[in-house]
Amino acid sequence: MRTTSVLPASLISLLLFAAGPLVSQAPKPLSAAAETITELDVIRHIKVIADDSMLGRDTPSRGLDLTAQYVAGQFAASGLKPGGEGGTWFQRYPITRRHIDTGASSLTLRSGKANARVSLAVAARYVQGTVPGEPAGGEVLLLGGAVTADVATAAGAAGRVVLLVSDPERPASEQAIRALYLAKPKAIILLADADSAAYTPRLVSQRRDRTVIDLGLERPLIVEVREGAVARVLTAAGVHPAALRADPKPVVRSLPGLKATLDVKEVVSSRQAAPNTVGILEGSDPTLKHQYVVFSAHMDHIGITPGQPDSINNGADDDASGTTGVMELAKAFGRPDARPKRSLIFLTVSGEEKGLWGSRYFSEHPSVPISSIVADINIDMIGRNWPDTIVAIGKEHSDLGATLNRVNREHPELGMTAIDDRWPEERFYFRSDHYNFARKGVPILFFFNGVHPDYHRPSDSPDKINPEKEARIVRLLFYLGEEIANAPERPKWRPESYKEIVEQ
Repeated sequence: MRTTSVLPASLISLLLFAAGPLVSQAPKPLSAAAETITELDVIRHIKVIADDSMLGRDTPSRGLDLTAQYVAGQFAASGLKPGGEGGTWFQRYPITRRHIDTGASSLTLRSGKANARVSLAVAARYVQGTVPGEPAGGEVLLLGGAVTADVATAAGAAGRVVLLVSDPERPASEQAIRALYLAKPKAIILLADADSAAYTPRLVSQRRDRTVIDLGLERPLIVEVREGAVARVLTAAGVHPAALRADPKPVVRSLPGLKATLDVKEVVSSRQAAPNTVGILEGSDPTLKHQYVVFSAHMDHIGITPGQPDSINNGADDDASGTTGVMELAKAFGRPDARPKRSLIFLTVSGEEKGLWGSRYFSEHPSVPISSIVADINIDMIGRNWPDTIVAIGKEHSDLGATLNRVNREHPELGMTAIDDRWPEERFYFRSDHYNFARKGVPILFFFNGVHPDYHRPSDSPDKINPEKEARIVRLLFYLGEEIANAPERPKWRPESYKEIVEQ
């Protein structure tokens, strides 16, 4: 599956060396620091992290905690300072299992003398959001017809209860829902056009335990209700759902006569915690050291798959390879002659496989102000597939892409080409930890060698890793990090990408 030269990487390097003027002229101290990144160290780290004794590094688990401690030990040996909580290397985030107490939860709509109290056990369901400690309610803002992101942003939803009526054949777009959510309404009520028989199966999931991380943030409560259960009240309030669904124009209307109350209760079944490991290297410039470049990777994997002869999913490529890359970069940058002007954060997160948990928590509770982070270089699976190629996702969204291309050209001795996203249809940009930085306004690059037949299987083992290839990739990332961390200006977004990706 090579995508570049058919010649071996070692021969390419030899030919480039012979060419003389094409060879990188990196300063000797930087070259010496880059050369500390070796294939022997790469495979040594991967064999520790992806050993059977780690039991697949599920989130949370003892194996994950042991991995976090191993990473912290490597950070300490590289001369980093702890960047976690309370002067430690670790940021621990809470994980709870909880479910909705449907019998005690309800949605009530009132308009004049018309009143409907709908139980979440019968005709309404919790969708997402923060369950408040007391009932949430107030005056209702109606949104219907062709609701776009711009309409949702300008609707004036903040602090109000929004009733959203959309046609299942042309529902409000993902961007419109996100814009509405970010407008910080008190709650959102979705109206479902379904009879009781079709709607009943939707009620089951809310009674099951769901595992969530507690971000300490207030998010709008979203509840869906079956239209038939509140039809009389809607008519009294002058709301006609069929007409709204058919309207080709957006409809935004205050409903002062309609009052809504959401009284949702949940039960917490268990509480646990999982670690992120954070190390910081202070920059050398008195001013720029207050800005940061992050190198990130996830140290968790998917744990054990019972019922197989080999049941431990070692996750050597996914993502012991990336975690190793972060540790090797910390070692190289930790040399006194390699310290850049900006400060560096070396971050290994957990819970990526569960839904980007650790990076989400860090992005909401960063060790430094999120506005001071100028870039995130994320590493997730770099030890397999083509020996001379690595995919860099996100190049088109900021000038980091041009920086990478320039650094790549300056280092042909590495025999490694960083190419654009080969699988845009897979939406990998939104599927790893860099996305939680991007959504906060931090430009990113995501380095990824693609999946393979061993992806998320016990056969993703250390013996399948190409450590020589990984060492060359990590050296490229070292030179890239030096360029970003020493540049006079911080990286810049493309305006179109900023508007599409960043939550404003």
